[in-house]
This record gives sequence, structure tokens and C-alpha cells, in this order.
Amino acid sequence: MRVTAVVVTFNRIGLLQRLVARLREVPEVGEILVVDNASTDGTGAWLAGQDGVDRVLARTLADNTGGAGGFADGLAWAMERDADLAWLMDDDGLPDADCLARLLEHQGNLDFWGPAVLAEQDTSRLCFPIRLPGGTTVVHRMSEVESAARDGLVPGVVIPFNGVLVTRDLVERIGVPRAEFFIWGDDVEYLWRAEQAGARIATVVEAHFRHPATDDLGTPMMRGRTRYNHTPSELKHYCMARNNTVNLRTYRGWPHVLMFWVKTVWFYLLTRRQPGRIPTSARAAWAGLRGDFTGHRRYLR
Repeated sequence: MRVTAVVVTFNRIGLLQRLVARLREVPEVGEILVVDNASTDGTGAWLAGQDGVDRVLARTLADNTGGAGGFADGLAWAMERDADLAWLMDDDGLPDADCLARLLEHQGNLDFWGPAVLAEQDTSRLCFPIRLPGGTTVVHRMSEVESAARDGLVPGVVIPFNGVLVTRDLVERIGVPRAEFFIWGDDVEYLWRAEQAGARIATVVEAHFRHPATDDLGTPMMRGRTRYNHTPSELKHYCMARNNTVNLRTYRGWPHVLMFWVKTVWFYLLTRRQPGRIPTSARAAWAGLRGDFTGHRRYLR
């Protein structure tokens, strides 16, 4: 099987160099494709010197297309180069040396699967909390994931674009990520699209991928009964409001859209008073529902 690593990067040259060095140590990787989202920190010049050296191929895009555009481009590129499996990751992650080998132990039984994504600062906990299958329980500790595993797997759960493997067959069936999403929600959309297509999905508990902790992901609200993905970034918020509305409407239905909107209004009126976010959210959602994915550009720096 031809395994191709796909890395998307933007203005994080130090982290990218660390990741590329690690990937070069992984013998199971056939090629390392790096998609640079028009970085301005010297990444393009560094990649030009790496292109064609020790399995690395690089391309710098003319414009910043966000993570969604980068993965759409990179995954299509991997398929063009006859990859049987694409190993997808952002530039700030770091797979353990045996991560891919442990993932490949399940080759043939899964279509879209990945490692446990651990907080780099504390590997006893997850970087991104996950909801266990068959219920509403959300877990944060690696020990809880290990307890829930069956034969080393947590079925139906994966953190997309953080060291995940996707088969050529699945890509041919469902396509590549939605580039127009730019950021935030493109990973969820691709996962839900894979689920809809009947893909076999799982997290491999013994495969580990480290990622800087995102402690601000999911701000508690309603006295801790639920969380809201608040961010101080206007760009991220706009994309989240737009893309989450589109995802829920497409895959979960209008009741879920309405619940998301109740949470949005509640959060910015009562939890963290910022009423100006409500009309911004409404404009973003309406743009997404009518198929306009250009509004985020006003927030680009």
C-alpha cells in the first residue's frame, strides 16, 4: 500500500520543520506532500529547498485558502500521485514515531481512522474532548478512552485532519473536503459525509498524535450543562457560525440548527455578553444557507 502524508501549513515554519523531520523518520511513508497556504514567514523559501529531497514534495498556493482549501488541494494531489492511503495532518501536530505503524495494523478493516490526539503539554489527557459512541458522555482523559475501547478501537469516533488515514476508495466515493469552508467545521463536514457514506470509522487507542492543547475550546454555559465554541477571533467566529449552520442543516436537520441558534443568542446575551456577535452570526449563517462562502474574506489580515 502506498501511504502519502499530506501536511497543510501556514506561517508556522518552526513547527513545520519539526513535523517534516519526524515524517522523514517514518519508513512507512512513501511521500510527504506539503501544501503551503501562501505563508509570509519564510516557509515558501524553506520548502523550495526541501522540494524533491528525501520524499518531500511541496507547493505554495497563490492565496491563503485556509485549512479546508489546503486539505482539499493536498488530498486531491495525493490521489493524483496514486496514493492508496492519505495520512492527513496540520503543521502543529506531531505523530509518535510508531503512530503510523499502529494505524496500519488495522488496514483493510477501516476506511477513515486515526490516532488518539493527546495534549502535547500533558499526554494523560486528550487535546480535543470526544463523545463516546452510544451516548452523551464526553471524556477528556486518555484513561477514559482506554476504558471505552474495544479491541484497541473506539468505533465511530475520529478527530479529522490530526493524523487520520483515509483510503483511496473512500475519497473516490465522497470527494475531498469543502474548500469553500476555509476554516472551522470542514473537518466535521468531512467526517459526517464519510459517516453518511457508510465508512468504517475508529480511533486506534495505541496510536498517539500530539497536538498543542486548546484549553479555550468549548466555553461552559447554562451552568456548565453545555459548551459553546467561543473564540475572540472574528474570522474564526464568522466561519464557525456559517459552517456549523450549514453542517447541521445538511446532516442533522432544522431542529439542530435552531438549538445551535438558541445557544448562540443565549451565550452572547447571558453567558459572555457580546451582543454585537449576534448579527454577525446571523449574517454568516444566512450567507452559508444561500451558498455564499466569501464573507470571511473581510476578516483576513
